[in-house]
Amino acid sequence: MAHSTLHATRTPRWSPALVADLEQAASPASAAALLASAGVPVFPCVPLQKNPLTEHGFHDGSAEPTTVAEWWHRWPDANVAMPTGFASGVDVVDIDVHASGSGFDALEQARSVGLLGTPAWVVSTPAGGLHACFLRAGSDEQRSWQVPGRHVDFRGDGGYVVLPPSTVLQPDGEARPYQVVNVATRQPDSVDATALRHFLEPPRPTRPPAELPRAGARPDRLAAWVATLSEGERNRGLFWASCRMAETGERFDVTAAALGNAAQSAGLTEREAMTTIRSAYRIATCLEPAPARGGRLGPSRATEGVRL
Repeated sequence: MAHSTLHATRTPRWSPALVADLEQAASPASAAALLASAGVPVFPCVPLQKNPLTEHGFHDGSAEPTTVAEWWHRWPDANVAMPTGFASGVDVVDIDVHASGSGFDALEQARSVGLLGTPAWVVSTPAGGLHACFLRAGSDEQRSWQVPGRHVDFRGDGGYVVLPPSTVLQPDGEARPYQVVNVATRQPDSVDATALRHFLEPPRPTRPPAELPRAGARPDRLAAWVATLSEGERNRGLFWASCRMAETGERFDVTAAALGNAAQSAGLTEREAMTTIRSAYRIATCLEPAPARGGRLGPSRATEGVRL
């Protein structure tokens, strides 16, 4: 496998050489020592399992070599794991495989609309799934989430993943390993977790204004409506309104100013509002062209009723 062409990462701890060394690690203990020496926090898990051995789980993750050495002296057969998100600089899209289905179809659909680019590296999991590992970019928090119906999880802030060469016992009685199976041969991408989740699990349509506005009145009418939304409706309503503006070709900065201020009046933070508006624009522009100018605005198949 060629690792030399992997471009410089967005975090100083990860490098092509580090991923190559992780791939070649002889044991979870050696992988833990390797990552800790590179500044990546790790922690031990129960041998052949994914459950943390430390009292506070991934919150105990450490890059202190002495601490890591002590853990594996105490539990020499422990698996190795790392916290995801800001702690390690890595976000992971976890493609699960279950008896009821797998997340591979969802993975390909997300790729086809540009919501998943090139991961820095990919790990095969013991159950037959994948961990697509993306380097964290920017300062926005990306919390972990699950979409069980699509067999896709996101491991970001507040999550963790077990790492190669750990092994996990499977229902058939065989212990199978995590393995690095692919490394990017060009500049890897980051992942917008909010946009991905909205695509995989579209927000339920929020009831629009009684009289749907026409194009000429969109910013003022929609902003006034967004400002009246109550807790529990604010994110979905803002997402709905942002999609309406994106679908008719309104500039992002116009929408951000009009709807962002309105959403903050309704109680969202500036960061929450901007994240939702950006996600709406990414999905609306990926999935459906804008309707004709002057046409009546209403729910679209792309952003209101996506069923994958």
